[in-house]
Amino acid sequence: MNKPLTWGTFCPVGSDSGELSYCVWATAWGPMGAVCGPEGLRRIVLPHYRFKDLGELLSFEHPEATKDEGPFAQLIDLTRGYFNARRVSFDQIPCELPDEDSFTGKVHRAARAIPYGRTRSYSALAAMIARPDAARAVATAMSKNPLPLVVPCHRVIYADGRPGGFSAPGGIEQKKRLLAMEAKAPAGSQ
Repeated sequence: MNKPLTWGTFCPVGSDSGELSYCVWATAWGPMGAVCGPEGLRRIVLPHYRFKDLGELLSFEHPEATKDEGPFAQLIDLTRGYFNARRVSFDQIPCELPDEDSFTGKVHRAARAIPYGRTRSYSALAAMIARPDAARAVATAMSKNPLPLVVPCHRVIYADGRPGGFSAPGGIEQKKRLLAMEAKAPAGSQ
C-alpha cells in the first residue's frame, strides 16, 4: 500500500512557489509525461509519443513549467510498475481535479475509486454520483480527463461490455490494451 502523500512531498516545486513542473520518463510501453502544479498533478500523457516529441509537447503546452524529474519520483515509480503489469494504486497521488461539487469533479472522483482490474459502466458511474440519467454526460466528462491512469477513465466502459471511447493518445486500442493488461496481472503483484 502506498503511504499517503501531501502535495508538498510529491511536488515540492509547486507547493511553495506556485510554479509548474513537468517531466518525461521511460516506461516499458514507451515514454510518458506529466505536469504538476501547486495543488497536484495537472496532466498526464500516456505512452504514445517519442521521448523528445513528448518533452516538446509538454513544454509547448506549459511554457511556464520547469523541467524537473524530482517532484515526480513516486509517480514515475508507480507508472513503471503499472506498465510492467504490477497492480499499483494511484489513490494517494494528489491531483488538480475540478471542484468536488461540480458534475465533472464528482465523476472524476468516482472514477478514481474504480480498482485495478475492474471496470464500471458509464451508467454505473452515473448512478455512483446520484445521477442515474446522466450516462452520456459521464462519458463526456471522462473524454476530457487530463489524468489518465490516476483518474482511470480506461476502466469506464459501456453497459454491454464494449470498451466505449478513449480520448488519450492511442485511442480505443490503447484502452483495450490497458484493460487486457490489468485483466492478466496476477493477484498480489505489486
